[in-house]
Amino acid sequence: MFNQISKELKIHAPFTIFGAVTGVIIIALFQKLPSALSYNIFYVLHPIHVVLSALVTASMYRLHTCERISGKCIRGKCNLWLLFIIGYIGSVGIATISDSIIPYLGEVMLKMPNRGVHLGFIEKWWLVNPLAITGVLIAYFRPTTKFPHMGHVLLSTWASLFHIIMSIGGKSLNWFVYLAIFLFLFLAVWIPCCVSDIVFPLLFVKEARHND
Repeated sequence: MFNQISKELKIHAPFTIFGAVTGVIIIALFQKLPSALSYNIFYVLHPIHVVLSALVTASMYRLHTCERISGKCIRGKCNLWLLFIIGYIGSVGIATISDSIIPYLGEVMLKMPNRGVHLGFIEKWWLVNPLAITGVLIAYFRPTTKFPHMGHVLLSTWASLFHIIMSIGGKSLNWFVYLAIFLFLFLAVWIPCCVSDIVFPLLFVKEARHND
């Protein structure tokens, strides 16, 4: 498992660096964006990230626990409730860490004037939680993991970015702050994406096979 994690982190790194660079460019251009508008953009990107993460995470488990004929998945051994737990925690839990908690830690360390943590599954529970459930249900009936990786990276990066932009409050940013934001964007996406999409669901696949 450790070798697999290392391999996936290496694969993710170039995409994540590119995403973080786009984030720095966007924040350089739009750092004066009103907090209310940044908030609204965050709550477009974050829910999309959650539903796609739920789909991929649950699908990864679903596809690794089904019986196959000619390479096609025909019947899942996975329990729907277990699939729901894996998909929900792997999406809402880890996307919250990626999009909200790590950016907030960056805001605190950089002493942003309007810093604050925005937990989508609480603040917008009526939006984020149903979307996570929708992603899991899609995975149960039509599992797929073929959502382009670059798209996932950019969604997560930009959600984290607009969480940070909310906190700037018109503050002028220097080169050190830009560098710090780049690092926080990179860390907010790099490890959580690997854990959510690949490592987390496969931990349960190993357990399921052991129980069989």
